[in-house]
Amino acid sequence: MPGHTDQTLRPFLWRAARMFADTEIVSRTHAGVSRYDYATYEDRTARLANALDSIGIERGERVGTFCWNHHRHFETYFGVPSSGAQLHTINPLLPDEHVQYIVSNAEDRIVFVDPSLAETLADAAADDPDSFASVAQFVVMGDAEAVPDVSLDPLTDYESFVGDESTEYDWPLLSGDQPAGMCYTSGTTGQPKGVEYTQEMLWAHTMATITPQGLDIDAGDVVMPVVPMFHVNAWGMPFTTTAVGAKHVYPGPSPDPADLAGLIEAEEVTLTAGVPTVWIGLLEYLEEEEADLSSLERIVIGGSAAPKSMIERFDDLGIEVAHAWGMTEMSPIGSVAHLKPGMESWDAGDRYGKRAKQGLMVPGLEFQVIDDDGEEVPWNGEDFGELWIRGPWVTTEYYERPEANEEDFHEGWLKTGDVVTVDPEGYIQIVDRAKDVIKSGGEWISSVELENELMAHDDVAEATVIGVPHERWQERPVAFVVPGEGADRDSLGDELLEGIEAEYPKWWRPDDVLFIDEVPKTATGKFDKKVLREEYGDSFVEGRVPEEAAPESD
Repeated sequence: MPGHTDQTLRPFLWRAARMFADTEIVSRTHAGVSRYDYATYEDRTARLANALDSIGIERGERVGTFCWNHHRHFETYFGVPSSGAQLHTINPLLPDEHVQYIVSNAEDRIVFVDPSLAETLADAAADDPDSFASVAQFVVMGDAEAVPDVSLDPLTDYESFVGDESTEYDWPLLSGDQPAGMCYTSGTTGQPKGVEYTQEMLWAHTMATITPQGLDIDAGDVVMPVVPMFHVNAWGMPFTTTAVGAKHVYPGPSPDPADLAGLIEAEEVTLTAGVPTVWIGLLEYLEEEEADLSSLERIVIGGSAAPKSMIERFDDLGIEVAHAWGMTEMSPIGSVAHLKPGMESWDAGDRYGKRAKQGLMVPGLEFQVIDDDGEEVPWNGEDFGELWIRGPWVTTEYYERPEANEEDFHEGWLKTGDVVTVDPEGYIQIVDRAKDVIKSGGEWISSVELENELMAHDDVAEATVIGVPHERWQERPVAFVVPGEGADRDSLGDELLEGIEAEYPKWWRPDDVLFIDEVPKTATGKFDKKVLREEYGDSFVEGRVPEEAAPESD
């Protein structure tokens, strides 16, 4: 059809820059608060696109970011994919070996890095230079004064990188199947798996999530994504906010509750989003400090389940919680726990019961729940099975991982690995995970990797790690260890924890090491973590086990 164009990201920015040119983009940075409008933003994305062309970045090549939430990172969200390259957001909280694998596997041609993260990236690159062989340029997100003394070469600052480039750019007409983004799962079962997002996938996800059945965003909103921009595109919010022409607020590096409360008050934020840990911190802050959050209408909570008590506490403040669920493989939003018409008249307990579930599937997606026999389970709120899902923003394969593709996909369906029930009204509730991963503060921890590290110790015969409930972080890892003959138990626990802390981020460190006589096993000889969860899981508070709950062999 003459004049027809595919579904791509570029028209979202075109519309915002022309119809909402004066709407602000506000950002907390290392140097203070930055503030400009969509018209300026469009100019800066054009400069970025020209700069990428100038150093030879070609269509389809990957541009990595190792950054927090701020306006320069946001400039890559449109400047990179709209020029035909592929934006690859890298999680800086991952262990060095995962970062090395991700950069190597994606063959990133350039990496943008925040000043506070440059040393972390430099250490990963120095430890395995071959994994960074594809990288032709490192760019620090700031001006010349922000460039730290680190061993990244060649290294320049962002403002110099884009400063002399033109604000005019001949944006290409891209096809809907052009790769636009890339994100890796967090290596919950081995090495991370790459997920590519096409232009059409991100377009479709954006259009679905701006609806009332999605996140219900419009031009009158002031949107502050606290969920990291390296975490599945901040749940797509930089794209959805731009599509409707709303105001952006970015909280910058490592915001604490005072930072978030201050930004909400100063910028009159109406919508924000993040994992439960963030909002637990904000509620605790509000118990001690005064803050005007009267502008804030709703909070999107995902990454981990939002407790009913949290939903109730925000309701008391006049702030609605939208409980959402999704996956890296889904761009990421799949469901949101909105109440159906008529449910507002239900009693409070029934309403909160619905809102605490993962909710109703967003329009455009289909799902089914499959039991161990391969049969679809009924929607009765009791029978459960694995959630399978498909739709226009759900990937159908991992990047260069044929063995994972065979395991996790079936005839166009993504097998999510989440075990769920569905009630008669269609509300999904996750009851368990098919794979033994631990989610702490919204971030994944691989129990398999921790177990391998523990069992590498000469004095460990067997070891397994489970996630136990935690009042603040939702889940924390606890290690169960069978010591080898003659092992000194008095020192072994500390040695094991110190070894893990030396190899992995601090938040991967188990909260406790418990010595047991034998790890329970299934009929096929696999470690049966379910037995340990049932025996010890409810005994933990703040990650510690009371003496009376400890095994006799402890």
